Amino acid sequence: MDAQNFLHELVGSMSQGATGNPTVAMVEAAFRHHDLHWRYVNMEVPPPALADAVRGARALGFRGFNLSMPHKVAVIPHLDGLGESAALIGAVNCVVRRGEKLIGENTDGKGFLKSLQEVCNPRGKNVVMFGAGGAARAVAVEVGLVGAKHVTVVNRSEARGRELVDTLRKAKLDAGFLPWHGDYAIPAGTDIVINATSIGLYDAAARLGLDLTSLTPDMVVADVVFNPSQTRLLRDAAARGCRTIDGLGMLVNQGVIGVRYWTGVDPDPAAMRRALEEVM
Repeated sequence: MDAQNFLHELVGSMSQGATGNPTVAMVEAAFRHHDLHWRYVNMEVPPPALADAVRGARALGFRGFNLSMPHKVAVIPHLDGLGESAALIGAVNCVVRRGEKLIGENTDGKGFLKSLQEVCNPRGKNVVMFGAGGAARAVAVEVGLVGAKHVTVVNRSEARGRELVDTLRKAKLDAGFLPWHGDYAIPAGTDIVINATSIGLYDAAARLGLDLTSLTPDMVVADVVFNPSQTRLLRDAAARGCRTIDGLGMLVNQGVIGVRYWTGVDPDPAAMRRALEEVM
């Protein structure tokens, strides 16, 4: 088979193997559904071998690849350019061949934004976001770029929280930092609440440090955690009358965007979500 018909996912040495990998299952399902003769192969690439792996992908004509930690930042010097949001976020999870160039994109935040927009338009809205790590950076940048009125970053590490706020402000986005001590009370006038931390991942009982009485039915509450899809935060928020958004939609949507970048085909999100649900 033509080497250009292969997609290689370059992942960190601590990543899962190909068997049962949710992203592999999801992307391969899209290829089958649309009768595309492509393959999506999961591999472990240790950090010292990253440069060689990118050179190999370039030489063999791969259409693109995904990256997971710890490669999302380290790959940047080996690429020919970055998309707008990837440059702001300072991290790449999706590389796309455009002509002879390998361009770094970040689909994590775009995937979240698509899920959010299916429920509400963040333009002109006040957003409270927990976390300041990679996922939080991606989410905050994308929400800010579409015109959120204000993004409040709530984080336990003040240095990391302020660093994210500085990044957003340099992009002319309105943002502020608040320290996270104990149970944080959501301010009145908040429209969207986002958990962009890993709290709840693989632990349905894990509790976010949040004053639940501050949640009101006019708020949208979203979680980037995809497994379990119904985290304790989302269950508690639903009980308070809030509209909720699970992290599974974010994972599906970032996969949809990646497949579109690589193939030019708009894949069926339902087929991809079914594959994810079967794996998990």
